[in-house]
Amino acid sequence: MRLAVINVVGLSKSILGPNSPGISAFAEKHGLQTYKPAFPALTCTTQSSIITGSPPDQHGIVANGWYDRESAEVRFWKQSNHLVLGEKLWDTLRRSVPGFTCAKLFWWYNMHSTADFTITPRPLYPADGRKFFDIHTQPMSLRDELKNDLGPFPFPAFWGPGAGIASSKWIAASAKWVEDRHRPTLSLTYLPHLDYCLQKNGPNAPDIPAEIQAIDSLVTDLIHYYESRNIRVLLLSEYGISPVDQPIHLNRLFRAKGWLSIKDELGHDTLDSGGSRVFAVADHQIAHIYCNDQSLIPQVRRLLEETPGIEEIRPQNHPRAGDLIAISKPAAWFTYYFWNDDNKAPDYARTIDIHRKPGYDPCELFIDPELKFPKLRIAGFLLKKKLGLRGLLNVIPLDATLVKGSHGRDQVPESEKPLLIGTNYPVSNAENIHSAILDHFR
Repeated sequence: MRLAVINVVGLSKSILGPNSPGISAFAEKHGLQTYKPAFPALTCTTQSSIITGSPPDQHGIVANGWYDRESAEVRFWKQSNHLVLGEKLWDTLRRSVPGFTCAKLFWWYNMHSTADFTITPRPLYPADGRKFFDIHTQPMSLRDELKNDLGPFPFPAFWGPGAGIASSKWIAASAKWVEDRHRPTLSLTYLPHLDYCLQKNGPNAPDIPAEIQAIDSLVTDLIHYYESRNIRVLLLSEYGISPVDQPIHLNRLFRAKGWLSIKDELGHDTLDSGGSRVFAVADHQIAHIYCNDQSLIPQVRRLLEETPGIEEIRPQNHPRAGDLIAISKPAAWFTYYFWNDDNKAPDYARTIDIHRKPGYDPCELFIDPELKFPKLRIAGFLLKKKLGLRGLLNVIPLDATLVKGSHGRDQVPESEKPLLIGTNYPVSNAENIHSAILDHFR
């Protein structure tokens, strides 16, 4: 029997209930387990642990991004599968399952892998600075075929203030499209919808029940589709979402100590990470602390221990990781902010720019509430873009207190642990899910 693994990001016991009748019924019928989150409990780390069956100290994905010491650059949301060290799930199965093929749909590190069919978001960046939303596929011919049949991927619904159910609907449709034409032995599908609303508004917000209903309807339809084709289904999540109300600005603390190197670029502060003695790469509820000046490590540790909102400090777990790893308390999270005056914030700070920012920025899910006529500003930007002119879509707020949900900690209550639904194979961590998938094909 073939297998479809559906990754419903943000799903936890706290989400299941009357607003998720389809997923709850599936769990009642096929069994539900929680497992300890990967550390850190982040998309790239968790998915890599599932794909390789190894922890981050082996596969090397220590967060969604990290500081590359050789290039002296912070790099977030890179896409090459070569970054994930170790043998991949599909390569293992290809050796033992005759005619095995794998479809990997919107899971991360999805470019240039050895999976048979892949789809991943990938904008086009012409040399004149413009940006066009698009996807990257393997084989490359899938790209035009998919867009012809399904229409363009709704990129604004995948990330940013417009993030919503439309992107997950398109991904689910692409999963059906690939199944109809290629019948992969193993399908891996990533549905991100809950991640957006839970991070933006928090798990206790009044609009969350409707968002749960929306993803439940979509997932239930996809389950029924696969089961009608005699395909077994596993549902999983990567982490639950914790309510938060305390942003921690580590780089501002380090700047006050004189440890940051700040460069003025046309009146804006920018972080010179390679020239800084100490700096933080923030990623939700964890922060990698890189000490270019190793003599400062004891002082940095003491400062972290005294900083409100920090619960724990762990040592480096891989050469890509920081010299110290800070973990927030349950209701706190880390920003990447390094400027003291919002008027001198870097030009990318108020834009959606996941690759340029030296840390993760959930404020990209918001439109600045202080802006007058934001829709008019967005319309003006789009008109300039249509005319071939360049500009900044600077509508993102710099108020980190807007963010009401986060994740990244591995010590969380049972209600916030990630789930695996659809197998009795015992799992206690993300690496065990790898084994559960392999077990299906034995």
